[in-house]
Amino acid sequence: MKNPVIEFHDFGFRYASQSEPTLHGINLTIFEGEKVLILGPSGSGKSTLANCINGLIPFSFKGESTGEVKVAGMDTRHAGIFSLSKHVGTVLQDSDAQFVALSVGEDIAFALENQAVKRSMMIPQVIAAASIVGMQDFLNHVPYALSGGQKQKVSLAGVLHEHVDIVLFDEPLASLDPKAGMHAVELIDDIHSQGKTVVIIEHRLEDVLHREVDRILVMDEGRIVFDGDADTLLCGKLLPEIGIREPLFITQMHHAGCVLHADDHPSSVTRFNLDPYRDSLLNFIQTEIQPKAHYPGEVLIEATNVRFSYDTQEAIKNISFQVRKGEKIAFIGKNGAGKSTMAKLLCGIVRPDHGSITYQKTDLKTWSIREIGEKIGFVMQNPNQMLVKNIIKEEVAFALTLRNLPQSEIDERVQRALTVCGLWPMRNWPVSAVSYGQRKRITVAAMLALDTEVLILDEPTAGQDYRHYTEIMDFLDDLNRQTGITIIFITHDMHLAIEYTDRAIVFADGEKIADDLVVEVLSDNEIIEKANLKQTSLYTLALRLGLPAQTLVDHFIGHEREVKIHE
Repeated sequence: MKNPVIEFHDFGFRYASQSEPTLHGINLTIFEGEKVLILGPSGSGKSTLANCINGLIPFSFKGESTGEVKVAGMDTRHAGIFSLSKHVGTVLQDSDAQFVALSVGEDIAFALENQAVKRSMMIPQVIAAASIVGMQDFLNHVPYALSGGQKQKVSLAGVLHEHVDIVLFDEPLASLDPKAGMHAVELIDDIHSQGKTVVIIEHRLEDVLHREVDRILVMDEGRIVFDGDADTLLCGKLLPEIGIREPLFITQMHHAGCVLHADDHPSSVTRFNLDPYRDSLLNFIQTEIQPKAHYPGEVLIEATNVRFSYDTQEAIKNISFQVRKGEKIAFIGKNGAGKSTMAKLLCGIVRPDHGSITYQKTDLKTWSIREIGEKIGFVMQNPNQMLVKNIIKEEVAFALTLRNLPQSEIDERVQRALTVCGLWPMRNWPVSAVSYGQRKRITVAAMLALDTEVLILDEPTAGQDYRHYTEIMDFLDDLNRQTGITIIFITHDMHLAIEYTDRAIVFADGEKIADDLVVEVLSDNEIIEKANLKQTSLYTLALRLGLPAQTLVDHFIGHEREVKIHE
């Protein structure tokens, strides 16, 4: 029998700044060489549990603990963070907090330098690690200047040199494009195959199950509420009850009334036994569904033959497209494909080298950034980077105040925007007192107060559990229906694109390679390959049933819509 390497015995923890414990009565043993996934909604305690494993608790985050934690046989209360770091390597969700060098190559080399590896041996190892994650062409770049997904890749490359027994991954897929996420899961599996004990904290269950895991721990309200295999977990109702998204094909099977059995291996869409469920699924797609309403209006934005370069590197190559009033569009593609640059061009942050971008036939080159901002609003991935005031209503009023509008008009606009966003009752609350999702709403309200007609949102659901994901996306969906506002999502989340958008514009290496319905994009293998996308499990299920993907996706979306209406 393998030795235990992580042990929790009746463990509880309360942060010094909180009145109630975050963890309660944790009893857990993880054995040498296991690969364990920790799931749970935001605030469930999974990150706190991870911090107990790598020693950040109790040495960086102070608080009161009960019970005992042992890692590699050492009591973490007395071992010291340096001793623990020799056994536990961590890849953080916030890559910026992990960088220690001024170039990608130096950062990847950091662990090797600590091990006093000779330079002649170090350089080939750094290049090899960078190549594994696709960052070999960025060795001289500054880490902080990279995209979120590229930063995550650098962090993954850095851990390849760690000679540790336990590797802990905190939301490793959060900023990665679909194919890069798939490769990251494969890389983690390779690390595990080297005899490492691997612990993964993730929301994206379907993506993690691209490779098998030994165990899944589900946490809720500071307790472990499930400890078992993936097949058993997916046969129950626990995940939707606590706000964790199931793999899409599992949800579709539940829609069809299928009662799943663990022996049929439902954790894998490619190898589970479909025969007992085939008739139920085929009967389900015979039911009539209400077609998705889509009535785009006039052309608001038109990009024509747009080119843009950073110094000598061409980032946008001869791109043309239209955006109509009331549309919901997804900008999708691999990290560094040009999505964010295109958004900056639309907002006037940078200007085209060639070609034109017009708003209602007026060339944006003739407008200042401030004038563009009154028509096209940009909401950053992290709302905390946009918030500057302490009180919610003051934040929403800030841009209006800078424009010297009459106070009566400011008050009217602020009330209207906060009411639409469901924040009016909280108008006098401190910004710091509301949740991450509510802070995103505040940034949206600030844009609406300017009478913005187009919203661009950068990864609006990144790092959020399914409950908060659904909350923000349903809010934006309702906003679109109520006000007719046009919304552009920059996203790696194909589930978001399928369920919440009218069409996708696909970028690859600075070029537009597709502009179509998301399901059509995901049915084209050439586009998928070029844009670092991957098929969703709904598409794979449709293939196994011999059905067009569009048919299955339409029924999935239609049923999800009916469920929300009845709720």
